[in-house]
Amino acid sequence: MTIVFDIVLIATSLLMIVLVLLHKGKGGGLSDLFGGGVSSSLGGSTVVEKNLDRLTIGTAIIWLASVIGLGLLLKA
Repeated sequence: MTIVFDIVLIATSLLMIVLVLLHKGKGGGLSDLFGGGVSSSLGGSTVVEKNLDRLTIGTAIIWLASVIGLGLLLKA
């Protein structure tokens, strides 16, 4: 059973990395200090951005459930 949780955890971890990197930058980092990254939109306004947000949240929930499940299995 732990092998299943390990596989789900690895797959969702890699998917989370890809999904987070696909998001559009919102600014506010060091690039703003040097004049880059001026953005007027604070939230994702397109349908693609909203679907990407939903997919990221769903993947994060599955990732969290697999971490908790794996922790409970290894504790027992």
